[in-house]
Amino acid sequence: MKKILGITGIRSDYDLMSSLYKLLAKTSDVDFKLLVGGAHLSKTYGHSIDLIQNDGIPILMSVESLIDGDSPSSRIKTASIMLQNVIDCVVSWSPDIIVYAGDREEVWIGALLGTYLGVPTVHFYGGDHTTTGHVDNPVRHATSKLSSAHFVAIEEHKSRLMAMGEDNRRIFVTGNLSLDNFVVPSGVSFVDLKKKIGLPSNIGDYAIVLFHPDPSETESSARCMENILNCLSEKGLFACVGYPNTDPANREIIRVIEHFSDKPDVFIYQNLDRNDFIALYKNARFIIGNSSSGILEAASIPLPAINVGVRQRGRLAGENVVFCDGDKNSIFSAIELVESIEFREELKFLKNLYGDGQSAKIALDILLSMDFNALRLKTEDPLKLL
Repeated sequence: MKKILGITGIRSDYDLMSSLYKLLAKTSDVDFKLLVGGAHLSKTYGHSIDLIQNDGIPILMSVESLIDGDSPSSRIKTASIMLQNVIDCVVSWSPDIIVYAGDREEVWIGALLGTYLGVPTVHFYGGDHTTTGHVDNPVRHATSKLSSAHFVAIEEHKSRLMAMGEDNRRIFVTGNLSLDNFVVPSGVSFVDLKKKIGLPSNIGDYAIVLFHPDPSETESSARCMENILNCLSEKGLFACVGYPNTDPANREIIRVIEHFSDKPDVFIYQNLDRNDFIALYKNARFIIGNSSSGILEAASIPLPAINVGVRQRGRLAGENVVFCDGDKNSIFSAIELVESIEFREELKFLKNLYGDGQSAKIALDILLSMDFNALRLKTEDPLKLL
């Protein structure tokens, strides 16, 4: 039996992988378990470990590691707490493969565990890149260099990894696994959803707002959030607002969100059941903010996406995505564009550049069939791969 260990520290990286994790948990000849820490155990950010448990994913260990601060040092301290606390557990369980996804600090925890404990590792979503200078870029790329193999979303990401000196035989293009959750019916009617989560019965047209802090916008993040909510209100659109992630400056964004909490045209949530969120998503007019969801999943609906500010700039994006600055005039113009008949007509034939929603099975087959031990030692000289 193959023992596979996953690592997750926040709802966003779990959702990227949940379709695969559920398949692994149901596979008879696989013993799959998760290490869970970070924001998953925080009630401030929705206690999303409940979602993991509801999905039926076995948890090897949960670590209450999140330092609920709002500074760069709190983020790295949180990671160090998780790393220190899981080492002995990982050694004792002795997995055959360690898997992790994306560009947050949990990926280098997984990469360090595998590298020093002699366990093959698989990094999902390497090779991506933004032009903002965000810490996620070097973390993602450094993790790729530490990882045994790579499951990437698109050919461009494979090419970038090869340019970094990664051998072609280590890289597998699977598409984006998170799309698998969006191409099937959520199973929740909008009428039932409104009753379940407390939306007004006469909600009308609404936008989903997901805005996260970016280090280069620390001083302006709160103002951007305020501009987004004011623009939506002035346009007569209801706002369904999700909490930001745990990056530094999130507190100022939360302060703005809470300031709007008593407005009749605003609904705020910390965490939603996945099927409820997808039902909310599919009935929205558009998504606005700077979440990667606008780049990745929105095209599968298809749903217009307005990306406000610098976060996500430089990533491959479909024609449903409109980038704008954080001032009110730019946001107003972007809303008018995505609400136009011409823009929406063009979306009818949109194809998601990141996959067709069948990626988890592809990834599962590779995980079960490949001998990743053969890839564990990175003996190749990058100069000889040119």
